[in-house]
Amino acid sequence: MDFKITKILLLLFLLWVAVSAQAETRYVTDQAKITMRSGESAKHRIVRMLPSGTAVTVLSTNSASGYSRIRLADGKTGYVLTRQLLTQPVARDRIIKLEARIKELEASPGELSSKLAKLSREHDALKQAHAALQSEKDAIQSELEELKRTSANAVQIAQERKTLRKQVATMSRDLANQEQEILELKNNSTQRWFLIGGGVLFGGILLGLVLPHLRVKKRKDSWGSL
Repeated sequence: MDFKITKILLLLFLLWVAVSAQAETRYVTDQAKITMRSGESAKHRIVRMLPSGTAVTVLSTNSASGYSRIRLADGKTGYVLTRQLLTQPVARDRIIKLEARIKELEASPGELSSKLAKLSREHDALKQAHAALQSEKDAIQSELEELKRTSANAVQIAQERKTLRKQVATMSRDLANQEQEILELKNNSTQRWFLIGGGVLFGGILLGLVLPHLRVKKRKDSWGSL
C-alpha cells in the first residue's frame, strides 16, 4: 500500500514540473471551450474553439493586451487570452491519467515483482563483480609491492656486484705486482748465486795457479839453507 501511495505522490510531483524551451507548452483552462482568434482582441474573428485540456505552444505573450500567440499541434496559429492558459494539464485530465496509472500498477504486481527480482539479481551480480575487482586490485597491489622490493634488491645486488668487481680488480693488480716482485727477487737471487759461483770458480782457479808456485819457492828456500 505504501508503495502505491509513493507512486501516486511521485506522479503528482512529475505532473507539476514545467517543460521549458524557446516556446512554452500551456494547456487550455478547465472550461468547456475557449476561443482562438485571429488577433489580440475580442473584435477579431474566431478561428477555432479549443476544448479544455488542449495542449498548445505559446509563441509570444502581450501583457498589455492580455493575449498570447499560440500554435496548435497541427501547426495552426492564433491568439487566446493568457489567463485561459495553464502551465499544466487541467485537474480532470490529471485525475484521469492518475487513475489509469493506478489501475496499471494494480494490474501488474507480477511485473513489478519481476523487475524487483531482476534488479536484485543485477545488484548481486554487481556486488560479486565488485568483490572480484577488489580481489584483483589487491593482487595487483601485492605484485606491485613485490616488484618494488625486487627492484630495490636488484639495485642493491648490482651495487654489491660493482663493489666486488672493483675489489677483484684491486686484488688482481696487487697479485700481479706481488708476482712481479717475486720474479724480480728470483732473478736477483739467480744473479747473486751466479756471481757467487763465478767468484768461487775464479778463486779456485786462482788458487790452483798460485799454490804450485808457492810450493816450489818453499822447496828452493829449504835447499838453500842446506
